[in-house]
Amino acid sequence: MTDASEDAMTRTARDLLKTITAELAPDPRSNPLVPLIAAGRADREVLAALVLEQMRVIPADRRAFLHLAVRSSAEPEADAYFTALADGEAIAQRRLPAFAAACGVDETRAAAYTPLPGCQAYPAYVAWLALNAAPADAVLAVAANFSAWGGYCATIAGALRTHYGFDDEACAFFDFFAEPAPDLDRTAERAVQAALDAGRLDESRARDHGHLLQSYEALFWRTLERPA
Repeated sequence: MTDASEDAMTRTARDLLKTITAELAPDPRSNPLVPLIAAGRADREVLAALVLEQMRVIPADRRAFLHLAVRSSAEPEADAYFTALADGEAIAQRRLPAFAAACGVDETRAAAYTPLPGCQAYPAYVAWLALNAAPADAVLAVAANFSAWGGYCATIAGALRTHYGFDDEACAFFDFFAEPAPDLDRTAERAVQAALDAGRLDESRARDHGHLLQSYEALFWRTLERPA
């Protein structure tokens, strides 16, 4: 039989995550590119730029999450969350080459590519969080932000198959992020709850981090749509 007070505490963390995720839900107009991809109207060169930028974003985010895990050594729940995120980025990185090949991106083109500042602002801020944010605050901000990213990936995966003729292997990168991750969600809840119970969660600061993450996410997509 579950203790009622335990249920109440769990709901507190879940409700907080739900509330901040809703607050950070992006305005549909903030991402002009994903609707173009969804309609099959985005140029294939834009898809190539997307994979070229992700080739830098994914390993950078993985290292940032690993650093946050190290900084969370005294907070095992947060440590577990960031370790899981880093493991996920490693899986995503292994799936990128198939998407790159489908976009006509080879090693030579990748080596010659100059990244776009507007796209790399997001991983730069994740790295800032890794160095400066309290782990508990970063958990809340990152977990709330991931909801929008997962939705974008689901839309892109469907469009790549429908409009661009990409096969399952080429779409696997987006499929991975689009899949529900209940274990990761529960890990985030435990980390947030532990921080709430210990009084080490600064909700205002976490909201600030989350708003900046969401803004940089929107900047990423706007930059890809109009790189010049």
